[in-house]
Amino acid sequence: MTGGGDGKTEAAGGPARHVPVLLAEVCEALGAGRGGLFVDGTFGAGGYTRGILASHATTRVVGIDRDPSAIKRGEALVRQARGRVSLIEGRFGDLDTLVADHAPVDGVVLDIGVSSMQLDEAERGFSFRFDGPLDMRMEQAGRSAADLVNEASEAELADIFFHYGEERRSRAISRAVIETRRKAPITTTKELADLVAAHVWAEPGGAHPATRVFQALRIAVNDELGELVRALHAAEVVLKPGGCLAVVTFHSLEDRIVKQFFTARTGRMPMGSRHMPIVDVPKATFNAPARGPVAPGPKEVATNPRSRSAKLRFAIRSDAAPQPPVEALTMLAGLPDRSRSRGDRK
Repeated sequence: MTGGGDGKTEAAGGPARHVPVLLAEVCEALGAGRGGLFVDGTFGAGGYTRGILASHATTRVVGIDRDPSAIKRGEALVRQARGRVSLIEGRFGDLDTLVADHAPVDGVVLDIGVSSMQLDEAERGFSFRFDGPLDMRMEQAGRSAADLVNEASEAELADIFFHYGEERRSRAISRAVIETRRKAPITTTKELADLVAAHVWAEPGGAHPATRVFQALRIAVNDELGELVRALHAAEVVLKPGGCLAVVTFHSLEDRIVKQFFTARTGRMPMGSRHMPIVDVPKATFNAPARGPVAPGPKEVATNPRSRSAKLRFAIRSDAAPQPPVEALTMLAGLPDRSRSRGDRK
């Protein structure tokens, strides 16, 4: 499974299990029991892919993952599925290009965040449970978390910790990072976790003090919110009329983007008032069977505590032509203007 942390559980560094969250609900939303061609945009350990395959004997799945290790591990499933599964290494934000030869498709599922396999591998640097290199790169290439921590300005680090991690002590932590790296670079997960723990009060029985900072760095290093925005628009392009887009999120930043995308695409935007003229609204590209998110039931939460923050939102593709990207979502996925007030940041 994946998760970004909810402030109550240690999804960014706690125990991880290969359990796909809300699997039955996702398969039902996708209509996988009717068969068809589906895209698992976040293949990971293949949990959703296996569930979709089990729903119908003729179902096929195209799995996408930016992590080359996930693609390599998935080769066994490709062989077992005997032509029903194909894997593509790439970012799910590019899924319209990656699955162009397969489109249109019957459904797309996105499970947002870091996988349990990545958390469990100390050398990947995603978790503070293990002392390893401060890496966090899903693609194992490009700028690492250590590069960011040791090169970014104090203001940029504060914005990353506050906006992507919702860490109220962002300024104090960023100042501590600057002071520490002046003496020597911060290169390991333990170094960073210990530094944060010295400046963030740990709530009894709560998450590790470094949870929010690790989440923020991971999101920044991998441009996770930007990829999510691009993936939502890409799914709109490849889905056939009647096809379903199902998205599982684990924290408020992700869920806010998905909610606003579906609000815009289902035609539920404000239509005007006596103070503002009514504007033309493009034909809805999605229809939402349910207005609110689907949450795990008590049984699932009991057996998989990390699922408690999960939310599933889904909608059905209409026959309307794809619309231009929602600019507000691109702004929401990036760091805010530093001239704006940051509230209670200490």
